[in-house]
Amino acid sequence: MTLASSRLRLVERLLTPREFRLPRIWSNRELRRLGALFGGEVINVSAWQDLDKEGDRYRNYFPSATGYYTSNYGGVSGESAATDFQIDLEKELAGELHARFDVVFNHTTLEHVFDIFAAVRNLCAMSRDVVIVVVPFLQRVHTESSFSDYWRFTHHALHRLFERNGLKVVYLSSTGVRAASVYHVCIAARHPEVWKTALADFPSSVNEGNNIVRSTSLSRVARAVAKRLSALGTSKFAGS
Repeated sequence: MTLASSRLRLVERLLTPREFRLPRIWSNRELRRLGALFGGEVINVSAWQDLDKEGDRYRNYFPSATGYYTSNYGGVSGESAATDFQIDLEKELAGELHARFDVVFNHTTLEHVFDIFAAVRNLCAMSRDVVIVVVPFLQRVHTESSFSDYWRFTHHALHRLFERNGLKVVYLSSTGVRAASVYHVCIAARHPEVWKTALADFPSSVNEGNNIVRSTSLSRVARAVAKRLSALGTSKFAGS
């Protein structure tokens, strides 16, 4: 890394609000740890310039890849970036793209696609095996002139979305930093048994939002009492 790129990386970090900066740094660290596991042909879908916002490109996160491609579609970002494919995730996927890649990667795009079911279906259809997504679970709404913001994803939703398309989640982990957005890094596969051993050293850790608001002793007692009262009410109703 050159001195100029190091300075650019530092400036970009300083100018990015904490709530966006920390989950990006965390997800990049996760992707660097995991990326070397995946070979074959890899595509970064809706990649813009393939930049990781820390001075590197996601291409370098997949050193075992035999081929690396990017796609974009429309908008200020999509029209300004050099790309290998033009892919509209809401439209029917071109026949030649079905099972075209070994790994399909998509970073924080799905929240901006209104037809989420079509988008996930297309990501899965492009892959011969693995789909890797980074999505927000908890994050402030953010829009630009060329895109809006529609969705946030629980880990339950990710499991269902991939199961609907014939894949199984084999890794799912989340940001655990206070006062910052929560991202999920999720890996799903058509052949999960292949990845069981490879991912054995990468245990999942899902943040369900428990550390977003600090719990006080009083709030914990109140929740326990409310839960107990609810259970008593349900029991009384069932016995009547």
